[in-house]
Amino acid sequence: MERRSFLKATTIGAATTAVAAPALAQGLPEIRWRMASSFPKSLDTLFGAGELIARRVAEITEGKFQIRVFAAGELVPGLQVFDAVQAGTVECGHSVSYYYVGKDPTFAFETQLPFGLNGRQNNAWLYHGGGMELIREFLAGYNVINFPAGNTGTQMGGWFRKEIKGLKDLDGLKMRIAGIAGRVLQPLGVVPQQLAGGDIYPALEKGTIDAAEWVGPYDDEKLAFYRVAKYYYYPGFWEGGSTVSAYVNQEQWAKLPKPYQVAFEMACAEANLDMQAKYDVQNVIGLKKLIGNGVQLRPYPKDVMVAAQKSAFELYESIAAENPKFRKIYEPWTRFRQDVQLWWKVAEFGYDQFVLTNPVGRR
Repeated sequence: MERRSFLKATTIGAATTAVAAPALAQGLPEIRWRMASSFPKSLDTLFGAGELIARRVAEITEGKFQIRVFAAGELVPGLQVFDAVQAGTVECGHSVSYYYVGKDPTFAFETQLPFGLNGRQNNAWLYHGGGMELIREFLAGYNVINFPAGNTGTQMGGWFRKEIKGLKDLDGLKMRIAGIAGRVLQPLGVVPQQLAGGDIYPALEKGTIDAAEWVGPYDDEKLAFYRVAKYYYYPGFWEGGSTVSAYVNQEQWAKLPKPYQVAFEMACAEANLDMQAKYDVQNVIGLKKLIGNGVQLRPYPKDVMVAAQKSAFELYESIAAENPKFRKIYEPWTRFRQDVQLWWKVAEFGYDQFVLTNPVGRR
């Protein structure tokens, strides 16, 4: 093709595209959704992921598809977001599945199980390891479809008023921790307590509880737990890489035009990546502040970790023996966990172990 003919054809094609895009946008309906979040606005990274989804959806659809995000308690209590989506009270929500293990322990899989997958591994399982199909099949029974929309990375192991030197120090210890993790720690002597975020500080201060887990340095520093409990333990073995999800009512999802569905999925995928990247930066800053305030950083003793892991998998086997829905996901999840750990041992762990134990190039 001659240069003049090529340029003419290219110009006509570009003009056709420029005309077609607005015509397509004009042909789509204006839709308004509400998203109920399980998180307060003060937890700007968690709550902010919902805002990111809403902003991206509006930008992609040229403002035709608008989502208004409501903080925990503004429309529904934070721990009832999933129920509101299921009932159609709101079109969508932003929450974590393990808040709802009281309905069925199978809910824990999407977010995290103690001694489960880290953040990258959880993404691999959900996106390419068959996890999404299994989770969606389970959630379909609740009239809900899910989209990964955030990950905290590995969380911290909590705040303690007294030092934990070994397994015996857990006996009778009252700890703010619930759900599957609470059931794992019960056989070790821990007395699990369920408290909302705003109630943790006064409970620690008064000695009503002896310990509490929350998220990580960035969020924990804001809540000033270090003023009433100076020992800060790691790792949060019950939160190796917790997925935060967007939940959508199935009827509402089915009504969305396909371009809007694609926009929503793209926005959730960005939020999923953005949250963990943000926490990896923010937690460094938060940890430095905490140490500057006299926080005593401690690893969990080996006997605690070993006993907790044993308790966790004994619990899973017990639940799987009684709950077919749990077993249907647990068996392939276990196989995936074993397989992905083979790769981690070869490259990921080998690299990290060398770099972290041979600190050349640090200033």
